[in-house]
Amino acid sequence: MKRFKLPKHTKTIVLILMGTLLLLIGGWQYYQATTKFRAEISAKEKTIQELKTNLENVGKELDILKKEDQYMRNEKLQNEVEQTNKAFSAAVKTYEELVKIKDTAPKSSDKKIAEFEKSYAEILTMLSKLNYASAQANLAVLNKSITAEQSAIASAFSIPATVAVNNTPPSSGYSRQSVETSVGTYMIDIISADLNSTRVVVDTASESDCHDNCPVDSLGSYAARSGAFAGINGPYFCPASYPSCAGKANSFDTLLMNRNKYYFNSDNNVYSTVPAVIFSGNSGRFVGASQEWGRDTGVDSVVASQPLLTLNGNRVFGGDGEPKRSGKGSRSFIGTSGNTVYIGVVHNVSAAEMAHVLQTLGISSSLNLDSGGSTALWNSGKYIVGPGRNTPFGLLLVSK
Repeated sequence: MKRFKLPKHTKTIVLILMGTLLLLIGGWQYYQATTKFRAEISAKEKTIQELKTNLENVGKELDILKKEDQYMRNEKLQNEVEQTNKAFSAAVKTYEELVKIKDTAPKSSDKKIAEFEKSYAEILTMLSKLNYASAQANLAVLNKSITAEQSAIASAFSIPATVAVNNTPPSSGYSRQSVETSVGTYMIDIISADLNSTRVVVDTASESDCHDNCPVDSLGSYAARSGAFAGINGPYFCPASYPSCAGKANSFDTLLMNRNKYYFNSDNNVYSTVPAVIFSGNSGRFVGASQEWGRDTGVDSVVASQPLLTLNGNRVFGGDGEPKRSGKGSRSFIGTSGNTVYIGVVHNVSAAEMAHVLQTLGISSSLNLDSGGSTALWNSGKYIVGPGRNTPFGLLLVSK
């Protein structure tokens, strides 16, 4: 049986028709796809346009809102709050400067201080009337006057002619002497004791950590109940008379172990970089940060304070811009050289100048304590300096 054959030209026509059909199908699919894509693009463009329109409308509404009374009232209220905070902060700082100068100024400054207090009362009246501009202007004038009086008090201080120059500390007991340094001559009240026969202990008014309204006592009371023959005020704390100490009155933050072997502020990592001294046996060990010390209760005492003034015979403090340490005043310290402990008060010095004094005396390692109204030095049943304000603690020398 013969197979049927298409003519040659007929095959060509069939192939052309099939190709054309495929092109038509592909074209139709492409048309549908592009039409769908254009529709999606168009929908997105419409959505974007709607968002732009809405945003423009919100902007117009905000402009209208800004012009409304409520918005203006809120802006005014916020400004008043900022002014109040600024004025209050300035007033608190000025008040604390008043407290400091009252605590340390001689009787000759009483009239000036009374004038300062009168000016401050007038400023408080201005603040009560919301007269912030005048109050802040008067605060600036008052602060300048207080600073000038502090400088005048420092300049007026003179070492009595009866106080001889002696650049060697006493071998034991108490001495008042002048010390000549490369930065000036300064008077010091100093007590020395042999650690072979003396323990350094710390007495505290509180038996454990206290964060507000903490109990305080006088250095004389601490000395009496511990049977101490000498003592000095401790490190920094937050006096109840300072407005900035509200909510933490008479509290302190640094590490301290008292005579009952209780460690205060043991978990306070914020102040763990503050230097410390540890007394044990017949020596004192100074560390650059209290975190370097554990919680050994076998020692006699642990006291953290700042700054470290001398260390291993070197003067390690030259000033840091802190106003509490840069101004002149009577400043307390505790230090050691070998088996000898020293406590004392250097008069009319900055903390950096005191470091010069102690290095000149050959006090190997020493630590700055609190100053100003807290300054107190006790020896043989009486105050050599002070009594100063009541404090949460006292550093004491007790016979073994």
